[in-house]
Amino acid sequence: MLIIMKKTADESALDQVKAYLINRNFDIHQSTGVNRIIIGVIGDTDTLDIGKLETMPGVLQVVRISREE
Repeated sequence: MLIIMKKTADESALDQVKAYLINRNFDIHQSTGVNRIIIGVIGDTDTLDIGKLETMPGVLQVVRISREE
């Protein structure tokens, strides 16, 4: 799963999203670009509520990556 943060997201919003994920035992990988921050979520993300993540401050988009079977 990828969480794309808004350009205007501040450090507090970023910390809130990361804490939400870490408290649910997910590993994260942050990629910081010039215009965007993308958080890669590592683990079984089927249990995550995309709607909840999308309403968190600073979140632009949540993209679920399905695995090939």
